Amino acid sequence: MTNQQKLGMFQSSPEELDANEDFNESMCPATKMASEFEPFSEAYIKNPFDFFKRARREEPVFYDPKSNYWVVLNYTDIVNIFRDPETFSAALARHPVTAMCPAAAGVRDSLDISIEPSLVDEDPITHKVHKKIFGDAFTPKRVNEIEPRIRSIVNGFIDRFIENGRADLVAQLLYEVPALAIFIFLGADDDKALMVKQLGAVRAVVSWGQPSEDEQIEMMHDISKHWEFTKQLVDQALISPGDNYLGDMARLHLSDPTKFTVNYLCNVMFLMQFAGHETTTQASANGMRALLENKDQWDALCKDPKLIPNAVEEILRYDSSIFAWRRITTCNTKIGEFDIPKGSKVLMALGSGSRDDSVFENGDSFNIFRKQKKKHLAFGNGVHFCMGAPLARLEMKIILEELARRLPHMKMVKGQKWDYIPTLAFRGIKKLMIEWDVDKNS
Repeated sequence: MTNQQKLGMFQSSPEELDANEDFNESMCPATKMASEFEPFSEAYIKNPFDFFKRARREEPVFYDPKSNYWVVLNYTDIVNIFRDPETFSAALARHPVTAMCPAAAGVRDSLDISIEPSLVDEDPITHKVHKKIFGDAFTPKRVNEIEPRIRSIVNGFIDRFIENGRADLVAQLLYEVPALAIFIFLGADDDKALMVKQLGAVRAVVSWGQPSEDEQIEMMHDISKHWEFTKQLVDQALISPGDNYLGDMARLHLSDPTKFTVNYLCNVMFLMQFAGHETTTQASANGMRALLENKDQWDALCKDPKLIPNAVEEILRYDSSIFAWRRITTCNTKIGEFDIPKGSKVLMALGSGSRDDSVFENGDSFNIFRKQKKKHLAFGNGVHFCMGAPLARLEMKIILEELARRLPHMKMVKGQKWDYIPTLAFRGIKKLMIEWDVDKNS
């Protein structure tokens, strides 16, 4: 592994941005909100929104000495942070929340992988250059041309359970479809999609959760398989570029190798295989739960499919799969009225910002009829706005269209217990049981 001293699990460590030596945690005693902030508690993971609402009203910015994060909850402050990448560095974005145990670090250092910052966590200068190159290639043509294949895949999965009268919508549809979609987009073979999907769920917990030492060790063993798969995928594209996004990037490199290195291309593909499916699975699952809990809105959507694009935006606003993200300050600065020292870790509660009543009227209510201009924070903001947003929106739109067309009469099984992925950044239910009268199938 190259540059090992600057790597966390998969990415560069923010070690060069050490905190201001003059900063003393006792200068920021735990406030009421900080004392109640328990992001890995069962209650918070199941429903962080009640805490968000009170915090926006009482302490929209507070310092939490337990985690050593400044927590930011209102929309305007979060947007300002996103739009100032020089002051609020993205270097922390993928750094593991839980420090890696020595045994797992030893496995990591023995692996033949070369992780480097890419797109979500690189410095502003290189990010600007790379985002333009890789973002410009993420064309509407490339996204739209795979729509028929995604729709066919969605219907293929629905075909498997539609005569059963009961299904787990996550396991039987939403889990695998986004992984297959990103593989189509990149030009990878379907037979590896499930492997990458399974690795993705573990990777989210290891990077953004509180994994056990055994989980860390197992993940570091598994990651070498994923990295090797990614390298082979890129190497093959460089030999024979296909008619797909990865093929486009391979042709760009071959035409001008100074634009980006092969290793950087591997890192972007490695990142996209995770970010391109795990988030869409979770957002779709959260969204279907919200729709079926508000059955009148589900019925309205089924009667008028033109409501679906706006419903997708409301799902992303109301219960996004990424409900928190991180930054680290490069200098002494301010957030709102608070002085923030250099080297401070910042947790942006995106799920709170997207429900901020000052921006979204009755922000805690789910309303697919809401008039909005895609101002939610599900895809970030500013220069780090997610370039994969069009693909995620397309997948969610197709899933809703086909479920509304084929199973408008479905309803949620009563009495379910909601089990969420236990991480600081990602939010998604693991299971969603639905049922319907098979005799009503069209």
